[in-house]
Amino acid sequence: MTEKTAILSPHAPAPAHTFSQGVRRGPFLQVSGQGPVDAATNEYLHPGDVAAQTTLTLRNVLAVVEAGGGTFDDLVMVRVYLTTREHFATMNDAYAAFVQEHSTTGVLPSRTTVMTGLPREEMLIEIDALAVLD
Repeated sequence: MTEKTAILSPHAPAPAHTFSQGVRRGPFLQVSGQGPVDAATNEYLHPGDVAAQTTLTLRNVLAVVEAGGGTFDDLVMVRVYLTTREHFATMNDAYAAFVQEHSTTGVLPSRTTVMTGLPREEMLIEIDALAVLD
């Protein structure tokens, strides 16, 4: 059986003491929920701007994937959590721009979007992801 390994990236926000930024077991890498947090300062950025929060959050997800040895093209599933349905179109546009910039194969990851409450009031979005690595 393959051992579980914690994945840590200095280019993503430090994880809380109760979870890892990511966990890899065999070819599977699960990225914990990331938010609009600056990796250098651990400050929440872009209050009220869901587009900027989406881009920063996706950068944080990608940083964990890269720390685990993967690329954007290794993502097979992305889950987006929004605080309100009204942010969907703006998030979707920012998401599409990020995907277009980082996908080299044109095969996009699956995605689910859920409207829910999030742990911090300043968070308009949280994203987690699953990558399968060679």
